[in-house]
Amino acid sequence: QVQLQESGPGLVKPSQTLSLTCTVSGGSITTFPYYWNWVRQPPGKRLEWMGTIGWHGDTYVSPSLKSRTTISRETSKNQFTLQLSSVTPEDTAVYYCTRARRNPATIVDVDQRTFEYWGQGTQVTVSS
Repeated sequence: QVQLQESGPGLVKPSQTLSLTCTVSGGSITTFPYYWNWVRQPPGKRLEWMGTIGWHGDTYVSPSLKSRTTISRETSKNQFTLQLSSVTPEDTAVYYCTRARRNPATIVDVDQRTFEYWGQGTQVTVSS
């Protein structure tokens, strides 16, 4: 059974960089054909796909976040990470790491059904 666990700070100050790590167990992040993703849900808003790293190591980022987002991985630790720079209070959300069998970057309407495994989610608040 694949399990994902997010870790990182719950509070970030405006203009700083948010860094989150997802630790995966029960399966390797380098196994075909899986895509490993970051998604978030701000309060009262719909789920937003942020970015993806594939089993091959290629990365894909939402155009709306491209200038501020970096996704990377550490295969020896079976982890992948999200860095979101220049955060504002609008980045306050519950952040999830997930796994998908299809690349969300190729899907027009990404929603909860796109992802087959989820972490429990971590609340991140951007506030001074």
